[in-house]
Order: sequence, then structure tokens, then C-alpha cells
Amino acid sequence: MKEFLQYTLISFGDYDITILSVLKFIAFFVVIFFLLQIIKKTIFKLSRIELGKKYAIYNLTKYFIMVLACVIGIQILGFNLSILLAGSAALLVAIGLGLQSLFSDFVSGIILLVDSSVKVNDILDINGLVCKVKEINLRTTTVLTRDDKYIILPNTDLTRNHLINWTHSHISARFEVKVGVDYRSDVKLVMRLLKEATDQQSGVINEPVPFVRFTDYGDSALHFSVFFWSEEVFRVENIMSNIRARIFELFRMNDITIPFPQRVLHMAHPTYGEKTNDNIQYPFDQNRPGGKDNDATQEESKISPQAYGASATE
Repeated sequence: MKEFLQYTLISFGDYDITILSVLKFIAFFVVIFFLLQIIKKTIFKLSRIELGKKYAIYNLTKYFIMVLACVIGIQILGFNLSILLAGSAALLVAIGLGLQSLFSDFVSGIILLVDSSVKVNDILDINGLVCKVKEINLRTTTVLTRDDKYIILPNTDLTRNHLINWTHSHISARFEVKVGVDYRSDVKLVMRLLKEATDQQSGVINEPVPFVRFTDYGDSALHFSVFFWSEEVFRVENIMSNIRARIFELFRMNDITIPFPQRVLHMAHPTYGEKTNDNIQYPFDQNRPGGKDNDATQEESKISPQAYGASATE
């Protein structure tokens, strides 16, 4: 049995990888796997820490243990780590220069996990893209858009670009619905109906209290905005749609008109007997007033007043 365990599988230089060292290596990583599971269950059972921070703590702990386990695992196989690092220093420098962006993503991932500026389940607005953070890894972050599409972002996109974190300090956020009404409308009635439509909508929280503003005088309408708070930040567009529909119903019931832009076009037509402009260019000279053929038939082409609906007088 001892000879079997000491059997050399791979040999190069002064290093021999035996069956015993391979079994130790496998057993060591099995222990590491179960240790990580225990740590994960312990961290996620803590009720005083929010979910995003639990996820960050577990990931940092996992990465630290995995790096340490790899170092110990190499030594279990019989390799001298210091000699390996010294011999591959130049290679590591070349790899580092070639993978600068990749290492930048790794560093950004560590920053995100440590400072918790972006956490799992946070709602972000990245250059107009509203998304929900589903997973933060060491190199990439997975987000879910309102179109139910998963997007994998490099972590540098979250640390270098400007973004809005709707749920950074609070679960709820404030939103706005705009509407314009006719100038003949009762301003106080409009504000009361807007408040009523918002108060009756599910998903709108009572504190802070929703409120209405008369924002501006427009070209063809009085502009109002109703503000409300909601904890359903990711799907708030559905709530806003329902509020707009309710506002439309209340306005119709109270004879309040929502104006729309209108344009009036005035067309000038020459009246009977008015001299036609001879400077107008016609495609054919014979059709031009006063032209060669037109002069010959001028008397025949005269139209009587009766053709325009006028009565003949003596």
C-alpha cells in the first residue's frame, strides 16, 4: 500500500508528483469547499446585515480563502513556491502589461465589494440604462434590465463612469408624472384630482406624502407635476402608467381638457377679376397668361359671373 501511495505519476527536475500528494491535494480542496459552504450559511443567517453587504463579505472571504488555498495546494504537490515566483517574475511582468484592463476589472471588483457603493439588488441608472444588480463577481457584474435581459458589465464600467444608485441609502425613491391642461381649467380642481389619482394607486407609499406642483405656463397648456415615492423602483414604470390612466379618467369625468399642439394654415386664392401675376413661370409658354396661344383664345376663356355663383344684373 505504501509503495502504491509513493508511486510517481509525474517527474520533472527535482520534483515528483506522487499518488499520495494528489490525494492530499484533492482532500484539501474538498475541505475548503465545505468550509466555504459553512461560512456562507453563517454569514447569510445574520439578520443585522442587509443582503448586499452579506454578499460582499462572503465574496471577499471566499476570494481570500481561495488564493490562500491555491498557495498551500501548490506546496502540497511538492513545489517550492518561492523558486517558482523567482523564476517566473519576468513572465508575470509581461502578463501584467498585456492584461492591464483585466487586472483593472479585478481591482474594481474588489473596490465594489469593499466600499459597498454598489450592492446586490441595487437599482442603477447607467447612462440611461436602468438595471438591477443580480451578482457582483471579481471581474464582472451581472445586471437585469427592465426588458428582462441580463447584461454582463466589466467592473470598471461601474467605478469609472457616472451612475445613479436609486437605492444606495433608501429602498424607496421619488418619481414624477407630468401633465398639461387647458388654460380654461380650474387650477385647484386639477391639483386635487392629480393628488387623488396618486393616492389611490397601489405601490405608492404614504410617507413621504405625494404632492402636486403647478410648474409652468406653456404655449398651449398649464403644466403640472405630481410627485410620489415608491419602493418598487425597478418596475415603477407600471405604476406611472396606471397613474396616467387614472388621471385621464378623472379629467374626463370633470370636463378637464388636455390640449395638444394645433396649426392653422391660411391659403390665399386669387378672387374673380383679380389680375394674375405675369411673373409666374409656367412649364409651357402657351399656358402662360398673355402667351401666344392664350392671347388667341382670351375671349373664349372668359368665365361668366354665373360660373362663380353670382346672379346676373341688368
